Amino acid sequence: MNIFEPQLFRRQFPLIVSHDKFLTESDRTISPLIYFDNAATTQKPKQVIDVQQHYYNNFNANVHRASHQLSSKATFAFEKARSLVQEFIGAKSVKEIIWTKGATESINIVAQSLGRNTLKPEDEIVLCASEHHANIVPWQIVAEQTGAVIKVLPLTSHGYIDIDEIDKIITDKTKFVACAHISNVLGRINPIKQLIAKAKSVGAISLIDGAQAVAHLSIDVQLLACDFYVFSAHKMYGPTGVGVLYGKKELLENMQPYQGGGEMIKKVSFNQATTFNSLPFKFEAGTPNIAGIIAFAECIDFLIPFLTDVKNSYSLYEQKLINYCYQALDKIEQVKFIVGGTPDVGVIAFTITGHHNHDIAMSLDTFGIAIRSGHHCAMPLMAYLNLTGCLRVSLAAYNSLEEIDYFIASLKNILLEGALEQISKHEEEEVLSSLATNEIENIITLFSNTKSWDSRHREIMLLGKTLPRLHKALRSDTTLISGCESLAWLKLEYSEQGLYMFTADSDAKIIRGLLVIVLAAYNKKTAIQIHEFNINAYFSHLGLMQHLSPSRGNGLLAIVDKIKLLTKNSD
Repeated sequence: MNIFEPQLFRRQFPLIVSHDKFLTESDRTISPLIYFDNAATTQKPKQVIDVQQHYYNNFNANVHRASHQLSSKATFAFEKARSLVQEFIGAKSVKEIIWTKGATESINIVAQSLGRNTLKPEDEIVLCASEHHANIVPWQIVAEQTGAVIKVLPLTSHGYIDIDEIDKIITDKTKFVACAHISNVLGRINPIKQLIAKAKSVGAISLIDGAQAVAHLSIDVQLLACDFYVFSAHKMYGPTGVGVLYGKKELLENMQPYQGGGEMIKKVSFNQATTFNSLPFKFEAGTPNIAGIIAFAECIDFLIPFLTDVKNSYSLYEQKLINYCYQALDKIEQVKFIVGGTPDVGVIAFTITGHHNHDIAMSLDTFGIAIRSGHHCAMPLMAYLNLTGCLRVSLAAYNSLEEIDYFIASLKNILLEGALEQISKHEEEEVLSSLATNEIENIITLFSNTKSWDSRHREIMLLGKTLPRLHKALRSDTTLISGCESLAWLKLEYSEQGLYMFTADSDAKIIRGLLVIVLAAYNKKTAIQIHEFNINAYFSHLGLMQHLSPSRGNGLLAIVDKIKLLTKNSD
């Protein structure tokens, strides 16, 4: 399949196509799945899935370390994948291609193996305001270790790096410049050629985070002239747990290994100094993700024809999706884009006036629509834009205009028909009445009679209406729960009988409803009863276990942990 045709491309993805009858034939026996979270991870084509299974079924063996036929076959496929990556990004040598777990590990290798050994106090590291945490935290760690200073490049009103400011930020003190090729929140293609050239002019080393770029752009690291380029397979229709660190050979040669172990050594002795292996193996300690890397080769073979097609039909179709979705969202009055202008790739970030982003995302989930809400691993960007979080729709070439239509219609239904807000006074009184006596038993009864996920969601929202709001004075830093992406507060009272009473609040309606369920389990209990209560079994019985997971979505587990912490030292 060398010519891009949207429907043919879509049919390569089993998880996507398995739900197609819902849209194409109005078959309501098929559950809907509109997957608009592609910036987090993409779905996988059948040929990539099949190759990984084929390895395990036919030539599963470790690489490089044995003389038998299985190992030779596995090693050949493994190193062929490295050659394909070299070709894919235009590197000079396979020695410049290092296998990692993902872009995050790749950045950490550069920060620790090079940055930690070369940076001095008052040296400067330049980052961009829109970076993913993976391209911030490793540099913060190495700055603390070395005494280096981090400088931040500002953004334009449209979310690009402000090139007019780079001469003020990148100076002779700058030793590293690390920047995303494309922001995972803003969807802007940054002017990295100019940034790399500026870094080079002051003798600084450049690292480009290409995690969001590799599925959309043809990359040539030699034309870019960057020192390092990092990316992950799972963002480009490949397997999880596989990443690439490209680095210029002369830099990699002079870097110390990031980890020690097997494969990365030439000779180990108790009596003499250990000597390290040559590139690229020096940085590949331990058994790698062999199956994933071999499947990644299949992914590259799958993707290259579309990125290099002279007719540009793949990119043109992606742009068609972007424009269609952006314009449809722009017509909804409550939608506010977090920066101006249509994004360059299919990453569209926005807020909904009057609604918390988690409430919108959870409501869309009841329609079978998967989008992302929160800070998107970009807390400094949210602070820069004076936001606590936002919604993000991220599109891929297997998405369709029909899916966008369904998403827009569902969003309008949520907003206009009041699935979030318009709960009648009668319904509210019914819920309050049902909870008036034994709260926990009534909640169990309520959810036992509620089978579908959309019905459970509605019941949670109804419960949220019954939770009294904390006074603003009590919603303070003292009562704030750390670990919740939505803001949540918890206040404790202790009775003479040794019982605890908690009151809580959140800025997200869905969390307020979940808090009613949590507080029913813990209120008017002793410390011993609180710590003995099996919250996992409780939520599992209610069919709400996903809400209790330690996810970045709602942080409900952080509230449970806070309750237990507050009662830990009590009798």
